[in-house]
Amino acid sequence: GKEVVIANAIIAILTIGGQQLFSFFTFSCPCHVGQNLIYGLAFLGVPALILLIVGYALNNQTWRLVTGKRSRFEKVTPPNQLLKCKLVCFVLCSITGRALVAPVTWLAVTLINGSYYICAVSEYVPEYYYGAAPNVTASERSRILATFPCSQLVPPELARVRDEVILLLRYQSQVAGWLLIAVVVITVFLSYCLASCFSPLSFLHFRYWSSYVHNEQELFDEATEQHSRLYAMQHVKKFFGFVPGSENVKEIRIPSLREWQAISGLAFLKRVDEEHYDYSLLHDWALKERANGKYLRIDEDA
Repeated sequence: GKEVVIANAIIAILTIGGQQLFSFFTFSCPCHVGQNLIYGLAFLGVPALILLIVGYALNNQTWRLVTGKRSRFEKVTPPNQLLKCKLVCFVLCSITGRALVAPVTWLAVTLINGSYYICAVSEYVPEYYYGAAPNVTASERSRILATFPCSQLVPPELARVRDEVILLLRYQSQVAGWLLIAVVVITVFLSYCLASCFSPLSFLHFRYWSSYVHNEQELFDEATEQHSRLYAMQHVKKFFGFVPGSENVKEIRIPSLREWQAISGLAFLKRVDEEHYDYSLLHDWALKERANGKYLRIDEDA
């Protein structure tokens, strides 16, 4: 839908901006044998991996899939099991597709930029590309090639060779970046085509279903907010003796030290019975204790 496209575009733009800032302020090739490859691949792969994990973590469907449990009252039959496996695979593909937007954008932009790739593989350029000096050993050749990303470390007589190597590596990096973009675009397009072909719904019916799911989720969130607020209000009223926001408060309740201690501290979600939970210490106190104690009348003038 449009919202997904807009969200993905925003993620891609933010990733591009972050990559440019990241490269400008933090990237500095060590230009040393054995270190260039590790440094370049780290800047290529580690941010992409972090963005992938963040993409999974920020998707609500991930947590719905992880926390979803089959009801013990539900009968497991082979058709239902097969349908559930298909649904899980579909949701995983959907989550992965959304999570890959940022890391793929990062990889594509860094490859098109070329700096990370040049740093990583400069010392491994085959000698037939630039005509290496015949009297130079392999280790010395690797050391010289490793300094090519840092122009200030290259001797003047090797400036032309250095330019040729850098142009070659930048060409390879940019071609790889555009190929990555092309593969991703084609894959996404074919995925949408296959999903539409195998969908049991017509085009307009699918649009109606998407609209229904969106509206249902919005209404459910609104009802959840209001329901939880009203439910929590009853427990707060029992503890303090009045409803928050009331204009005509006649009296307030003064909680005891034991009651303050009972609702303070840390607590996990507590299971009361097969169907219900206590959501907080205040919730637990309100269900177990009576609202006795000291009350203080409020002066109407105040």
